[in-house]
Order: sequence, then structure tokens, then C-alpha cells
Amino acid sequence: MAGITNAAYRRLCLEQATADGGSSLFVCEMITSRGLVEGDATTRSMLVFDEREKIRSVQLYGTDPAYVGKATEILCADYGVSHVDLNFGCPVPKVTRKGGGAALPWKRNLLGEILRAAVGAASRYDVPVTMKTRMGIDPEHLTYLDAGRIAEESGVAAIALHGRTAIQGYSGVADWDAIARLVEHVSIPVLGNGDIWEAGDAIRMVEQTGAAGVVVGRGCLGRPWLFRDLAAAFARREGGEPFAAPTLPSLGEVSTTMRRHAELLCRHMGGEERGCKEFRKHVSWYLKGFRAGGELRHALALVSTLAELDGLLAELDPDERFPEVVLGEPRGRQGAPRKRVVLPEGWLDDTDGRGVVLREDADETTGG
Repeated sequence: MAGITNAAYRRLCLEQATADGGSSLFVCEMITSRGLVEGDATTRSMLVFDEREKIRSVQLYGTDPAYVGKATEILCADYGVSHVDLNFGCPVPKVTRKGGGAALPWKRNLLGEILRAAVGAASRYDVPVTMKTRMGIDPEHLTYLDAGRIAEESGVAAIALHGRTAIQGYSGVADWDAIARLVEHVSIPVLGNGDIWEAGDAIRMVEQTGAAGVVVGRGCLGRPWLFRDLAAAFARREGGEPFAAPTLPSLGEVSTTMRRHAELLCRHMGGEERGCKEFRKHVSWYLKGFRAGGELRHALALVSTLAELDGLLAELDPDERFPEVVLGEPRGRQGAPRKRVVLPEGWLDDTDGRGVVLREDADETTGG
């Protein structure tokens, strides 16, 4: 979710989630440990938080225990972070070819060294460390059960599992049965990730797998109100009430949310030009399935001021109903399965990884 979950979008999602008294944890865009330790300007600029974020949460990427430990300390001491999440789920070739992301848990000892370094640094500030991972590299090289055991032994507070392998990328269907197996395998909380498109999906995942909660990624693209729906659905479940499908927003309500999103981006990015430019990529997600014509969509995707945005949003039909046909559909990137996962030479020869030193770019950004 690089380039998506900045302070502005987290504030927007937080407003939705807490509108009726609900709560959720929103994680900052992923940063690299080396970038933070070496003072990379881009990395530091991503560590911006909204005043309403009482819990500052950051996802950290790293392949070197020393860098990860030091970065965790900086986050806790200098940025007041109260939760650190370590990402071992990215399937992008530029990351896995260096042994990072979803490739790293194959080296069990290296994974343990990184986790212990982060937990050790965070524990001095009473900050919990969690981790996110995938099922493994491919069906023949699964890592999630061992990763769960190592996480538990290292003092990790919880583990999130994306029910896909690296070779799947974002294609196909997430394997929720794997999440259930991990729940049975460890005593720490397991969070399920993968194919949460609607609030009903989250309830089904928890009931089907026994997961302690869910992690939402692509499902919230252009739909920050998903967190309002999730909060309501889990509140009903905790109260013993049956699930009730949420009320869908009209196009008028969607346009109001779009305007609020753009306003927050302008505020957090220091001006309308940059904020509106950043907003453009969200337009197609917000309007997915609606009847807005191509000319209007194109104009919205080139908006440069809030006044211009207001004029264009006024052309939308506020009474148009939400297109139910898109409910449950994947959002964001999907693609086809990869032919192979790009790995360092000899990476699969053993599962040790003790003493392995991997190259981590200071400005690397990934997803999981």
C-alpha cells in the first residue's frame, strides 16, 4: 500500500472507523530500516502522523538484523511509535532477488535474528512488534508454519498471514485454510489477510479460521468507509447479533468522501498542487462501477485545485445508487501468477541463513 496509506488517508479511514464508536489500527506506509538509520530524506518524510492518530503504527522492512534493531529504536525513541510491524510478505522481484520480503522466511535463522533484534529494541519502550508474512515462496517452499513458531519464540506479539505464496503475487484466491492451520500452530494471535473486500468477508474469515482479527489492504482502495462497515459488523458479532449488510453510500456520499480525501491530502502535503496531484490516482477506485462518463473521469484524473475538483464533483448525480455489481470484486493490482520467484543464487539450497548479510536499498518501498 505504498503511496496510499499516508497520513491523509489514514485520517480519512480513522474518521470512518470511529464515526459510530468503532476502532481500528491504521499502519503508516512501509519504510526501510536502512533508509531510516541512514537518514534518507524520502524515508523520513513518510513518517508523518495526523493529530488524531493516538496510536502511531509503522510497517518496517529490513533484511539486516542490525539495521532493523536500530531502526526500531529510532521509531520508538524519536517518533513516538507505539507499534512496529515487520513486513516479510512482499513478492516483488526487486525485493525477493535480494532475499527480502516473502523470500526471507526461508532462512529460518536469519528471520529469528531480525525478529529478536526488533523485539529487543522495542521492548525497552514497551512497544509491541508484530510481523506479516505469506504462506511461502511457492507450494514446494512453504514457510508460514516455521515463521509462526519463530515469531512466537522471538517474542513477537502477533503474526498476520496473507493466504498466498510469493509466486501467486496478488492473483487467484487467498487460502484461508492456511490461516486456520497457523492459528492451530501457534499460541500468539493470528490475523488473517487476503480477499477481504466487504465486511461480510471479514466475519467469514474470522469464523472460518479462528483468526483474532483481519488485515485489510487492497479492499479499502477508494472505499475508506469499509472500516466503518467492519467496525459495525464486529460490534454486532461481539454483541451476539447476526451479521447485517451495511448501507451502501450513494454517489453523493462518495463524492463528499472524495472531497474530504483531497482536502486532507492538500493539508498534509503542503498545498493544493501536490495534494490534488496525489489525489488523482484514487479517482478510478472511488468511481468504480458508477455511471460517470469517461470525459468526466478523465477531467477528475487531471484535477489540480480544490475549486476545480468541486466543480467536477458537482457534475456527478448525487442520487445514483452504489453499484452492487462491484461488491466482492477484487480491487487494485491482481495480475497473473509469476512463472518463478526471483531469488539470490543458491537461496533454496538450505534454510539456515545464519550470518547471511543481504543488501537493502535505503529508498526501497514494497507491499505485501
